[in-house]
Amino acid sequence: MTDLANLPTRDFPEPAAMLRLIKPITWFPPMWAYLCGVIASGVAPSSQLGLVILGVILAGPIVCGMSQAANDWCDRHVDAINEPDRPIPSGRIPGRWGLWIALAMSALSLFVGWFLGPWGFGATILGVIAAWTYSAEPVRMKRSGWWGPGLVGLSYESLPWFTGAAVLSAGAPSWQIVVIALLYGIGAHGIMTLNDFKALEGDRQMGVNSLPVTLGPERAAKAACWIMAVPQVVVIALLVLWDKPIFALAISAALALQIWAMTVLLSDPKGRAPWYNGTGVTLYVSGMMIAAFALRSL
Repeated sequence: MTDLANLPTRDFPEPAAMLRLIKPITWFPPMWAYLCGVIASGVAPSSQLGLVILGVILAGPIVCGMSQAANDWCDRHVDAINEPDRPIPSGRIPGRWGLWIALAMSALSLFVGWFLGPWGFGATILGVIAAWTYSAEPVRMKRSGWWGPGLVGLSYESLPWFTGAAVLSAGAPSWQIVVIALLYGIGAHGIMTLNDFKALEGDRQMGVNSLPVTLGPERAAKAACWIMAVPQVVVIALLVLWDKPIFALAISAALALQIWAMTVLLSDPKGRAPWYNGTGVTLYVSGMMIAAFALRSL
């Protein structure tokens, strides 16, 4: 474990460490979900290209980046166990700079969100609140293996999907869009659970009750697979009900490949979780866009 008190001191953060703090690799899911909302809205993206680009930047680098900075600041003691080379426990972002960066990006999120109109601004407020609710005391929902990943899934998938549709249509999305966005957000709970495998030891020591900690890796992986699969089955059933059988068939094919990947995952949950995040999750988000095109044609 890294001794935070004995790290070499510096006055300002390293630029490379600041970029790593906001984790660009995590930006894709909310950016993709926002684009799903744009497509599902039925409005031609080219007619509102500025709002499309601004929304994608807000969802990914700004709001998601802010949430990562907030989480790293609030998790600095856990990261000293799990990932001591992270920017804050390694000392490359010294003192309270991690907190100041997270707060500054929260303000930037609200400033940029204002330009997306009332629906976009309201969604941005919810996103900022969710980020701090997940990571910060006294609420710190990430302590719960059920509520924490659920909040992240809804924030990463459902909220930006809803926002993209609302911003482009300048009004409340259809109930079908809301339902599909919620289902994919619920399914993302399983993705977040798999992401918790890498922090298993630190979470156990610091009292974070993630599902891998409370259920063990094998049972947590099985739960994650069910949580990812069942909402997609419901999406398929709804698309059939809405007379979109071709789209339902395409998502069924993506789900079938995911189920194969899940069998590989369950053979070695802790070792295979990173592999699944690169394969099964890609298929999951592909299904999201297929569903968005189905909604567009309703």
